[in-house]
Amino acid sequence: MALEPGRRSVSPESSGRDSPVPRQWRNQLGSEDAAPSKDKHYRKYANHVERALSLFETTVQEWADYISFLNRLLKALQAKPSTITTIPAKATVAKRLSQCLNPSLPSGVHQKALEVYQYIFSVIGKGGLSKDLPLYLPGLASVLSFASLSVRAPFLDLLERHFLDIDPRSLRPAMKSIILALLPGLEEETSEDFERTLKLVERFKVAIRPPDSQPITETHSAGDDFFWQCFFLASITGHNRRTGALAYLSRSLPELGGTAPSAGELRNAPDSETSTKLSQLVTSPEPGLLIRCFAAGLADEQLLIQRGYLDLLVTHLPLHSKVLQTRRKAGDLELLLRAAAGVTVRRDMSLNRRLWSWLLGPEPAASGEHEGALDSPSSASTHTHGFFSRTTYFEEFGLQPLTRAILEMIKSDMDGNPSERARPYRICLSLMDRWEIGGLVVPEVFLSVVDSARDFKAKATNKADFNEILRSASVFFDGVESGLIYSEMLSLMTQAISPGELLTADRAKKLDLVKFILGHFNVREEEMITVHAPLTVLAILCMLEETKHKNSKNLDTALTEQALEIAGSLIDLVPERAFPWGSVNKSVPPVESKILAATPNPELLKKIRTFYIAEQGNLEASAPPFVPQNLAELLLQKACNLVCESLGRSESGVNVAPKSRVFMLLLSKTPSKAFLDTKKLLAALHAGLINGDSIPFNTYSSIISLSSHLYSSNRISTVDLSELVMPLVRHAWTFLSAAEPKYHVETVRSLWLLQTALTPASRDIEAAICTLLLENDISGTFAQRSADPGRSFCVLWSHSLQDNPSGADRRGPKTPNGDLKVPPRLGGMDNYEIMLTRPLFLMLDALADERTQLFMTVKTWLNTLIGMDKLLGIFVTKFAELSFLRRQHGAAEPNSVHFTDEDDLDVGLYYMRALSSIFRWAPEAAWGVVAKRSIRSSPPLAEIAGTDEDITLQEFFLQVCLQCMACDKVPGDEVSQVRVSQLYRSALTVLHQILLNPYAGPLSKLQLENPLIEKLSQSLSGPDPYVQVLLLDVVFASLKLRELVPVELPASPVSEKPTGSLERSKSFGVSLAQEKPQAQLPPPPPTLLRTILAGLSAASSRPVLDSWVGFLTECLPLYADSIFQVLIPLVETLCGQISNTFDNLERLFRTSDHVVSQTSVGPETTLISLLNGLEQVLANGHDRLLAEEARAQVVKSPDQPQGFFGNMVSGVFATDAPQTRSATANDRLTVLLAFQDSVRICFRIWSWGQGSDAARQDSSSGASFGFTSLRMRNRARRLLEHLFAAETLECLETVIGIWRGALDDADQSKHTEVFNLLPALDGSRPKHTIPALFNAIYSRTNPAALDPSRRSTLTIELQDTDVVIFLVDYARSLEDDAMDEIWQDCTAFLKDLLGNPFPHRQTLPSLLEFAAILGEKVDNTNFGEQRKMRRELADLFLRLLTAIFTTRPTSFTDTTTGSFSISDKRTSEQPSRQASSVIRLPGDRADDVVGILSAIVPNLPKILVENDRILTAATAISANVIGPTLRSKSFPDTVSNNTLVLLRELARLPNNQKSWKKDVTDAFNDSRFFGSNLGLVQSGWLPLLKQWAVNDKERLPEILTRITPPTTAGIVFGVGATSARLEADRKTQLNLRRVATLILASNDDAFASDLGPIFDKLIELLGATSTSSPSSTTRAEVYMVIRALVLKTSAIHLAALWPIINSELHAAISSVVAADHSAQSDTYGNASVMQACKLLDLLVCVAPDDFQVNEWLFVTDTIDAVYRPGGVGGYQPVALVDEVCEELGSGGGEWMMMNKTGSYKKRPMLGQVISDEVSLERRDELVAKVLRPFFGQLSIYAFESTYAMGAVDLEGCIQGLVKDVFDERSIVRAL
Repeated sequence: MALEPGRRSVSPESSGRDSPVPRQWRNQLGSEDAAPSKDKHYRKYANHVERALSLFETTVQEWADYISFLNRLLKALQAKPSTITTIPAKATVAKRLSQCLNPSLPSGVHQKALEVYQYIFSVIGKGGLSKDLPLYLPGLASVLSFASLSVRAPFLDLLERHFLDIDPRSLRPAMKSIILALLPGLEEETSEDFERTLKLVERFKVAIRPPDSQPITETHSAGDDFFWQCFFLASITGHNRRTGALAYLSRSLPELGGTAPSAGELRNAPDSETSTKLSQLVTSPEPGLLIRCFAAGLADEQLLIQRGYLDLLVTHLPLHSKVLQTRRKAGDLELLLRAAAGVTVRRDMSLNRRLWSWLLGPEPAASGEHEGALDSPSSASTHTHGFFSRTTYFEEFGLQPLTRAILEMIKSDMDGNPSERARPYRICLSLMDRWEIGGLVVPEVFLSVVDSARDFKAKATNKADFNEILRSASVFFDGVESGLIYSEMLSLMTQAISPGELLTADRAKKLDLVKFILGHFNVREEEMITVHAPLTVLAILCMLEETKHKNSKNLDTALTEQALEIAGSLIDLVPERAFPWGSVNKSVPPVESKILAATPNPELLKKIRTFYIAEQGNLEASAPPFVPQNLAELLLQKACNLVCESLGRSESGVNVAPKSRVFMLLLSKTPSKAFLDTKKLLAALHAGLINGDSIPFNTYSSIISLSSHLYSSNRISTVDLSELVMPLVRHAWTFLSAAEPKYHVETVRSLWLLQTALTPASRDIEAAICTLLLENDISGTFAQRSADPGRSFCVLWSHSLQDNPSGADRRGPKTPNGDLKVPPRLGGMDNYEIMLTRPLFLMLDALADERTQLFMTVKTWLNTLIGMDKLLGIFVTKFAELSFLRRQHGAAEPNSVHFTDEDDLDVGLYYMRALSSIFRWAPEAAWGVVAKRSIRSSPPLAEIAGTDEDITLQEFFLQVCLQCMACDKVPGDEVSQVRVSQLYRSALTVLHQILLNPYAGPLSKLQLENPLIEKLSQSLSGPDPYVQVLLLDVVFASLKLRELVPVELPASPVSEKPTGSLERSKSFGVSLAQEKPQAQLPPPPPTLLRTILAGLSAASSRPVLDSWVGFLTECLPLYADSIFQVLIPLVETLCGQISNTFDNLERLFRTSDHVVSQTSVGPETTLISLLNGLEQVLANGHDRLLAEEARAQVVKSPDQPQGFFGNMVSGVFATDAPQTRSATANDRLTVLLAFQDSVRICFRIWSWGQGSDAARQDSSSGASFGFTSLRMRNRARRLLEHLFAAETLECLETVIGIWRGALDDADQSKHTEVFNLLPALDGSRPKHTIPALFNAIYSRTNPAALDPSRRSTLTIELQDTDVVIFLVDYARSLEDDAMDEIWQDCTAFLKDLLGNPFPHRQTLPSLLEFAAILGEKVDNTNFGEQRKMRRELADLFLRLLTAIFTTRPTSFTDTTTGSFSISDKRTSEQPSRQASSVIRLPGDRADDVVGILSAIVPNLPKILVENDRILTAATAISANVIGPTLRSKSFPDTVSNNTLVLLRELARLPNNQKSWKKDVTDAFNDSRFFGSNLGLVQSGWLPLLKQWAVNDKERLPEILTRITPPTTAGIVFGVGATSARLEADRKTQLNLRRVATLILASNDDAFASDLGPIFDKLIELLGATSTSSPSSTTRAEVYMVIRALVLKTSAIHLAALWPIINSELHAAISSVVAADHSAQSDTYGNASVMQACKLLDLLVCVAPDDFQVNEWLFVTDTIDAVYRPGGVGGYQPVALVDEVCEELGSGGGEWMMMNKTGSYKKRPMLGQVISDEVSLERRDELVAKVLRPFFGQLSIYAFESTYAMGAVDLEGCIQGLVKDVFDERSIVRAL
């Protein structure tokens, strides 16, 4: 084991002959005796010793060599002259002896070393040992921790003989080290050396005792305070020696409790003088160390140690002791209790039993022999004599600090760690095992525990973490008494609701906490739901009522609503059995209802609070304040009062709804016998309906639900409910206004709920609706019928026919009243006749008078009618009731039928006119219903139709008309003739309408023309000539029936285009065949277009918008020759109006306030009309365009080669001649621009309410919003489907443009909606969309290769990268099964592209990503099992990869990855994370080749399947991407996070070790590697290096072989020598940094087997001087390697290194005060001193066991660091940093007050408290800014860190070292 050659002048083992005598330090590590060098006997003696020492460097290899060396050394020492009492080269002798006490050596070596020590101590004597104690003690201090039995005895003998009598001033600084050295000997109490070691500790205590100390007891003296302070520090820091510390404490710690206080003494009990002195002994000068000693022991990982410290607490440090109660510092007792309570987490009864004994104090005499016996509440009263009760003891001494300790644990964040966050919950749960403790603590911490769980929910990063917290909190919650839980909830409610100064935000937080409890914990136990929940609800209702009555400021509406919501939630929990009728307890009869009602709220609240506060809600201790019968009546009374008060005040619906919900819930839970003042309630309901013109919807909904509920629960009569119908329906009518669709669905449901309560037999609602319809009508010459009631009825009809309640919907409307237990309600779909029949006919009456507004409303309604068959079904029922229609088929002769006076001709005429009006104004689709819908035959219908078979509605109505015309004979009076004539004419009108309808063809089989011609001939003699006109029309129509021939579309003249045009025409419903040849017509007047545009735009045209759209549709054929001139203005106007209307509709559903609309027509109706018009305009324009293109198209030559894109191959080299745009091209551009505007507005409508837009809608109108938005979206989707079917490519590019624009939007969710749209369109299936995307790409990259018919017009500004990135994202969004239909297109596209990849060079990486997605998706399907197909894709993928590297420059990595400046490298932690949260634009994504490849590489096995292909791809990536990046001139700036991700993914591929490991090796060995960015090192390089070195054990040894030992041979002067030395220094620095990096990157102890070679290299390099090669400049890197070893290697493996570290640290720190240009100053440069200080800083922070015994050499590790001892001569610290600080002049005296913090993490001082960012050029600047404050504060900082008992921040230590290793500034530069 060679050590430090060439360091004769400055090394600690220097004899002093060849250098001046160095500074004499008080700790002697660097000193030598000023020996009598002129004495030849001494020189001879010293030479013998040095020769013996030199053997260690040359001959020591095996353990036998150590014994031989020690023998030679001993002989050399024994040959001293008798007059000499010093040891030559004593520092070197001490170092070699400590190296011989290596734990890895056998015990024989240890014994021999101790023998040498024995001789040396006998030579130097007590005085010499006192002076040289710092030299010899470090080597001996750790012996007992590993000594065998044969070594222990001589070791103890050595200490006893030589150390006990040395100067106490020398022992004092080393006392902690001596205690740590002896503690391992106390671990085994049965060992033979235990007693001897114990006595030795006691003797050391006596040895440092001041001579004037006063004895207190036989074993304790007043001067022992310093010993105890050192002992407590040793116990705190010495984790592995705590067993010995416990053994000593259990025998020697003074009992500090004194006598237990009696009942009358408590805190004021005086202590004896002895007890006081003993307390001062262990608490002076720092009382906190005793408590921290126990806290550290209680927090130990070993159960036996925890148990021992608990025993000590019980016996020596009881809770009532003055030490804990009065002499402690603030917060110390809480610290101790926190640690003590923490033992309960183990759930070990042996620990818990001891904890209970300590917390509850001494046992009473009666049960003292049973330790920790469980007491019961009943037995507490028997323990009042002798000792006061144990509960009182705990309450007096431990309750408050324990509560504070637990609350502090709960409030501390614990870095968000769920297990640590749940720790206090588990502690509280364990404390509940003892009722005396838990019963007092839990009420104090209960709310804090729950609040902590709620806070964590907001902070938790994922749901699993919160669930873990919630489980622990729930277990604790379930252990708490029900009364306490509800008592705390009631307390929260009181604070939130009652008057006071509390802010609204604080009140809301308390209510949120109650809601959190109800929502997440079990509050459903029997006692809770039957007793506590009803009482809590009653208290809430009383408090709310009180806040209204008092003159204080009213409670915030939102808070009231939350409180009522909580009350409702509690009532939901209450079962009906909670209110049994009659008194359950006969001894407590119920109070009469009248007396109960008169009881004031404060008295009720007082009773409830008394029950919860005085009795803690304990049902065993006292009965509830109210019997169930009285409780039910009180709840009903208070809820009823709140409802009545709200209705009387006309409060907003937000207030009324929750109150009514609470009341209805109570109605459903309480018995029907419970008293309720229904008269007062009915009066309030009437008052609420009468007040004002309108009421909020929530109020209306609440009243209607409440009325129905009262009736169904038999609280009010049928008459009472009927009286409410008219005002209820009147208010419902306002909510059914067509202009305000917000509450349509909810209102209709509420009316059917009311109808359900009234039963189907009641027609009250129908009558009320009829009244409202006719209320404001004016008849006569100037008749007026308003349109608004009609529109409201249209809404009622529409939603009633769609009202089909099922499941939860049958329970009632989805209003704020919630779901209540009511009978299933009637559905409007099946029972519409009950409510709508008579109002329907009143509506149809308006069709007879075109002067009224209502006429247009009904006409429009018929055009959009839902349920035409239902409407006509009412007519069938009414016609079947008329007897005169059934006579003809029952008569013997047809001509014998005649009318009588009893026939209801007026009724028949009324129904016939109504039917005629329907047929006149109904749309064409209605005729389809009439012609196809069949009716089942019944006797009345069979008599009318003349057949028993089912017939269609068309045939039935035709037969009704014929029946009306069959009766020729009429009564003779004139009035009867007029009636019959009118009936006749009405029947003819209806018959004419039936015969003219488009579906009248089947009626031709009836041959109606014959009887109708006969009737026409008869009419020639009839009294009414106008009937002939009608008959002529009917006859003509009947004759025309035979001429109906289906229209067929003509074939297209061209083969390719017409298919598309045919499909497009069909999709629009407009055919080219409709354009029949006609005469040339003059063009329409210019004003027509302006009029149409004005009409479409005017707000006044909204009620008749359908007429305008119809007018427009009829006028379009007039513009057949100029359609392209009018297309753009028409589309612009329509799109503008659609946009404005849609804005209004969006605004309506977003606002929560009820704003009266100024328009009378619903925006959704307007929107659909405008979309219909837009579709007609686009259809006409597109059809005309197709017709023109079909005529102008040139047939393609048949001999041209056809690729996937038409003429692709030949088009590559074609030249485009300049062309002028043709007229047809201009027309196409016009149409496409119109298409684009339409697609944009339709997409906006389709995306309404999707994504982030959903949260902006008003939640109270959710059902209506769902209905309206679905209707609008479906209409927009249909139009989009037609547009896509007509022009797929252009529409798709428009959508891509929308997507591209959304990427720049602040709302990052919008761009994803595009990918939701495409699957929703039938016309955009992947098989259509993917080819269109390919066309769009080629149109931008290589349009000449594309068939002209497939080219894009490029009217949308998109780059090729935009389209390709869209293709990638779209492909990723597709289902896996879609690959089947797009596979051929995709492979053909990729093949054609690879034929000429150069035009696509910018998009090739993204296309590679697209191919990778194909491979991944195909791998998931059965379709992907075809080998040939997978092989084809693999070939294409590899060719694409090759094309990327061929067409793009090799140096692309230099431009695509970010570079970092020097300042960036030092400050940036993770450069790529900042951009990760922002969506990258397509251009950036397409250029990020490395990012694309890093995402693809993990899936290469899926894409390429075969291993050889995978290896080929990986090799290509390494050669073309990784290699150039790492070998670039700008390395490491060229390396980005994506590069390292790519490299890491390549490393995970199978069989790819060779290529990636070579890349990593090249990068790691590059001299520029240590200029890498720190963030990339932490996240990328270190994991990579770990993987690189984990399987190859030769990595580190290979680097070690490159490190050459220092040498002075060769050139020693001149420029050549300096250059060679600098180069050697640089290489050595880099290699040492590589070693440190590998150690940091690997697992702990990964290089334990290589420590020997590492140590050898380090020791060699420590021998370097300022002139050697390599020089001492490399010392800084040596210290970095040692720091890495300390952080990543177990302390047991580093034992051999401590002697070297001690001497080296001493020399380095001593050099700070060495003279300038001295050998020592030159050897330890600024960088070396800085790193030496950081090494010492790290050692003090991490405190390895073996370093703790040496720590006193460098810092003051005892209480003297803070409390400097006084004395005559003044205190002189021995610690090196304190001495150096004295020499430099301290600058950190006030640090303790400024920087003392309660940090939970123990961190190094440099870089945290003191900045290490300083220039290393000047020594004075380094001293002033870093070293002076560091040396001045380190001892105090070390003590404070220990005192704070924080865990070591290992991650922070590692980051600090990484920062130093990758700091290029400290690496030497070559000349």
